[in-house]
Amino acid sequence: MKHFVYGNGESRKGFPVKNYGGVSWGCNAIYRDTPVDNLVVLDYAMQGEVYDSSYAEQYQCWFADWNPVPADSFMLSTFTQDFTSDQIFKYGFDTGMTCVINGSHPTVVQQRINAIKDDFPHLDPKDLAIKMKKDIGLHIIFDNPERDKIKPIEEPKDWSAGTTAVHLACQNGATEVYMFGFDLSSYDERINNIYKGSKNYLPETAKGFNTSMWRSQLYMTFREFSNVKFKWVGNDFRYVTDSKIMDCENVDLLTYDNIGDIR
Repeated sequence: MKHFVYGNGESRKGFPVKNYGGVSWGCNAIYRDTPVDNLVVLDYAMQGEVYDSSYAEQYQCWFADWNPVPADSFMLSTFTQDFTSDQIFKYGFDTGMTCVINGSHPTVVQQRINAIKDDFPHLDPKDLAIKMKKDIGLHIIFDNPERDKIKPIEEPKDWSAGTTAVHLACQNGATEVYMFGFDLSSYDERINNIYKGSKNYLPETAKGFNTSMWRSQLYMTFREFSNVKFKWVGNDFRYVTDSKIMDCENVDLLTYDNIGDIR
């Protein structure tokens, strides 16, 4: 079965997002433009946005850290007591029996920033703060298990949304995986994302990321699922051709011009 996984790199602009007779996977805000068979969302604020849109009532979603707990006053007060009112975000209707609570306290985020500064002193401190402080807040989703089409992501844990989607496609029966919008870049370049500057995303002025971890995650997936054929479609493979990914015999690099018939 062919699976089509769409990252949000800018190279896929203009390319039709479809399942082409197979199964489609997308990440985060792709739902704003078109539905996919499976939507993978790791960011808690983005999970809340997707949930409030009612998208998860119609289409299969995969959420990180999706662990419903009783939505009683004691449970809620236990989690919210250390956050100010402007740091608490609620989604759904607070009349259900359960809810999902995730988030990061400002103190914890600042500790992470300080640790990263110590380990990587060359990073721009302002850019680092923008990226890290975006995660501050407590996100409470009042769910409806009988209505929602949400599955928890069991594995992999703590990966990026795109690499997680590729791994999930392989877990769910893919024999051939086409990858679009997986644009690797560097920290010295501007952020490469179709949705930059929009709600729940970094500003257009943000710097990019060191994508070595993404490459490692993809490499592990390619090796783990050695019986799956991967077709990586893009326009710039500078950060792929000089990596150990090139040792994977089940990976082909294609451009959008020579992709051929993918149906």
